[in-house]
Amino acid sequence: MRQVNQYLVIKTTISLVTGVLVTLWLWWLDVDFPVLWGLIAMLMNYIPNVGSLIAAIPAVLLSLVQLGVSDAIFVASGYLVINIIMGNLIEPRFMGKGLGLSPLVVFLSLILWGWLFGPVGMFLSIPLTMIVKIALEQNESTRWIAIMLGNEAPATNE
Repeated sequence: MRQVNQYLVIKTTISLVTGVLVTLWLWWLDVDFPVLWGLIAMLMNYIPNVGSLIAAIPAVLLSLVQLGVSDAIFVASGYLVINIIMGNLIEPRFMGKGLGLSPLVVFLSLILWGWLFGPVGMFLSIPLTMIVKIALEQNESTRWIAIMLGNEAPATNE
């Protein structure tokens, strides 16, 4: 439970920062409803890999209608920069240290839990995978699967 709670704290903090940055960027570009788009960016950031992309679509479309093509490109590039920095630089550093899941497992868990439970499964993919990993670590016969889900090499007995 400690690892799941740790995941939720890390993910919530990163999502909150992402939402604030999106809100400030859209407010500066004078796009209507910047707080709404920031809130959507924050909530969709819980879906690994694709949530941030989905969150950008309505704001980019609104800016295209409201402000024109050049400002819509600025909005899209702002989302891109924010998500590259937060999703590819900051989040993996904290998640890798805090949770021990490999990036491939994160992506595959998104697909698996999304297929099983739909959008709710996508939101819960990492906590569910962490619970499975923790359960697998408890039994000696399944510990090897838990090691394969992790991002660290197993300790050798030399």
